[in-house]
Amino acid sequence: MTAIDFINFYIVPGLVLGSIYAVGAIGITMVFGILRFAHLAHGDLATMGAFFALAAVTLLGVDPWVALPVAMILAAALAVGLDRTFYDYLRDRPKILTVMASLGVALMVRAVIQVVWGTDPQTYQRGIVRPDNYFGILLRNRELYTLLAVVVIVVALETFLRKSKWGKAMRAMSDNPDLARLSGVDIRHVTVLTWAIVGALCAASGFFLGINTELHSMMGWHMLLPMFAAAILGGVGRVQGAVLGGFIVGLAEELSILVMPGPYKSATAFVILLAILLVRPRGLLNGKVL
Repeated sequence: MTAIDFINFYIVPGLVLGSIYAVGAIGITMVFGILRFAHLAHGDLATMGAFFALAAVTLLGVDPWVALPVAMILAAALAVGLDRTFYDYLRDRPKILTVMASLGVALMVRAVIQVVWGTDPQTYQRGIVRPDNYFGILLRNRELYTLLAVVVIVVALETFLRKSKWGKAMRAMSDNPDLARLSGVDIRHVTVLTWAIVGALCAASGFFLGINTELHSMMGWHMLLPMFAAAILGGVGRVQGAVLGGFIVGLAEELSILVMPGPYKSATAFVILLAILLVRPRGLLNGKVL
């Protein structure tokens, strides 16, 4: 195997998969960092976002990439609605109750997807797409657009968190909720904004996975473990850590095919998760301890 073949068959797919995990892991780390619980419905919310985009493509006849912003807006509204309906009244109760409630929400969201769209795999576009050659590196347009879109999303989110008033309020609540409340931060508005951003990120990660593979009702559930592994590996509560962890997990999964059968590559995320919890619970960038 030549170096170019190694890049095309392992590194490129690993980077694309890692970018998808990174976007999802950012949402997970924001929920845990700001709201202090593990959101088990995250993967199914990503699936719903992907199917929102499919609905826009089907009903409006638009290009899938044009449907992405529509899906992000709808998923953001859904995330806020789920918080108001199922999580809000549990805010002052033990966090384990909210975690278990999120599992129930995941099952409900998945059931809705299966009733509306069925359980058969679907795609945004039909037909074979041939990759373009960039100095020997083979990239399909959808893979290139995915990587570019992830860069735009991460840069925009980092800019918002560091420069805007509400971004600073979210960071303050993540660092110390009690001090943020005493300093006049509107906790309720921060919570709504957090869920809106998390919903949009979920839709983006689900869309990216769907356009690079296919859509099915269990896709988000299968993403959940790698996304959690990426968030914990990078450091819970750190956006940069989620991005770093996503790329590491994605590359590790693809490279694991060199030593184990392809169907077992998902076990790589589980091994990484166990290892980081045992060796460095704060993650690579020194995040919060679970």
